Amino acid sequence: MRDADEVLARLCDPSAEVSAHYLIDRDGPCVHMVAEEMRAWHAGAGTWDGLTDINSRSIGIELVNTGAEPFPAPQMGALERLLTGVMGRWQIAPVDVIGHADMSPARKQDPGPRFDWRGLARTGLSVWPEGLAEDSVFEDSLTRIGYPSAPPECRLAAFRARFRPEGHGAECVIDRRRAARVADVFQRQRARSAQVT
Repeated sequence: MRDADEVLARLCDPSAEVSAHYLIDRDGPCVHMVAEEMRAWHAGAGTWDGLTDINSRSIGIELVNTGAEPFPAPQMGALERLLTGVMGRWQIAPVDVIGHADMSPARKQDPGPRFDWRGLARTGLSVWPEGLAEDSVFEDSLTRIGYPSAPPECRLAAFRARFRPEGHGAECVIDRRRAARVADVFQRQRARSAQVT
């Protein structure tokens, strides 16, 4: 959706059966719509790292953006400030910050390949593994990362949108090596987070 008023109207429409905890406009204003301890209806049917009912175990943050344009600096700054607080209040590890496409690759495409996951990781609010690992089975790596079952082309598209936005065409060795690297880092981060909690 193109503007905050349109998104807000949809998120507040009971017949739409969709809501979020927060909405961040392009120029930075943030609307708090649902108390963090309450369940919002932002994720829909999805799975991440084997967990279902993502709505009941997550904080939903919607960003006003079509996905076809870069996310403006004021919007990303507002997201970083919001995430810093939310992650601190709920002890959310950077490895657990995901997009809709991550948990439902057959249905969702947002935030899309223009979202700056690498920049978010530089601030410690997400994970962006650098480099490649040895070639391995792509689907196995995606499962280790946390992606749910979905048609292979949907999983590939979701993975690329987040971790290799420059990728196009059929799955290739770079996809497999990148996915193996991401899977290794995600598993180490999860193990570290489990020791802390």
